[in-house]
Amino acid sequence: MTSANDISNRIIEAVMAQKLAPGTRLGEQQLSSLFDCSRTVVREALTQLAARGIVTVSSRRGWFVIEPSLAEAREAFEARRVIEMGLIRCTTSVSKMALKQLKVHLAKEKAALKGGDVGLRSFLLGDFHVCLAECLGNSLLADTLRDFTARTTLIAMLYQSSHDATHSCAEHIEIVRALEKSDWARAEQLMQSHIGQVQAALKLEPARGDALEELRQALKPLDTTPTTAARPAAQDLHTSFTDKPSDDASTYLGALL
Repeated sequence: MTSANDISNRIIEAVMAQKLAPGTRLGEQQLSSLFDCSRTVVREALTQLAARGIVTVSSRRGWFVIEPSLAEAREAFEARRVIEMGLIRCTTSVSKMALKQLKVHLAKEKAALKGGDVGLRSFLLGDFHVCLAECLGNSLLADTLRDFTARTTLIAMLYQSSHDATHSCAEHIEIVRALEKSDWARAEQLMQSHIGQVQAALKLEPARGDALEELRQALKPLDTTPTTAARPAAQDLHTSFTDKPSDDASTYLGALL
């Protein structure tokens, strides 16, 4: 039987694979049908994700994937910087088994870059940071990083990241090389640079126009002069409203299967 943890994990994976966009509606009934479980189990999973900062709920509108604000975006990257650099700084050794696991992950990243599955590529690039925390021996911080990585994936989707996936993979490779050489200072420096470059690729600064001019344009009188050529026929006007395709964000849920 599908558990609440199963559902929450699938939703996190879908976010990291960029299959669930910011603002996607997560209908309880739809999820119940998709996962063949009760709405009680679905509600438990969504409540868990809300506590982890991945979804939000409105008493009238339901559950939605979060849409991070500019301030929340900066805080998320700062939190990741503190956690990941701190992890490396506290490292005194990395086992051969851990290095092997990291290299296997890097091989998967390279293969995904050559393939056409953008979702898998996105997931693996984000999951590298979770894998790194696990390999450095801190499963608690690995869980925390999984949530922060999901949040920064949503931020990248919302604020149109231009960071190149190939470059990101190359930076991961350099970090692992530094760890293999026990060069903790360089590994920490590389991680700081990597997170900084990912953040710098986002369009986090809002466009600053002339507020007075924007208000002036908004409050200009409307031109109500009738223009026959521009006025659609009654039937066309009706059709333009009734035949408009649905833009219900909940259709993204199909990507979970």
